[in-house]
Amino acid sequence: QVQVVESGGGLVQPGGSLKLSCAFSGTTFSIYRMGWYRQPPGQQRLLVADINSSDYISYADSVKGRFTISRDKDKNTMFLQMNNLKPEHPAVYSCHADAIPSPYWGQGTQVTVSS
Repeated sequence: QVQVVESGGGLVQPGGSLKLSCAFSGTTFSIYRMGWYRQPPGQQRLLVADINSSDYISYADSVKGRFTISRDKDKNTMFLQMNNLKPEHPAVYSCHADAIPSPYWGQGTQVTVSS
């Protein structure tokens, strides 16, 4: 089993920055892809960015050039640096791990961009 715990959410002003962290523990060797998802209230969860075991990275078009996903393999931690945040509905950012034999989700961390 893999445990997934996010941290770093909060309230930030438009144009500001925030860095999210995601710590993995347990059978982390089974993870082959990890990513960040965003879910506003009442809407579906959408991929923000992900990184696979070969360090191939992809971003949603809406965050390209503003967000950076990274990871510390030694510490089994993934990060999402969010810059130039735009005012939008509050959302829960969740960390996801694709692993064998099943995927895992964190509990999510709330991010609100508002003045």
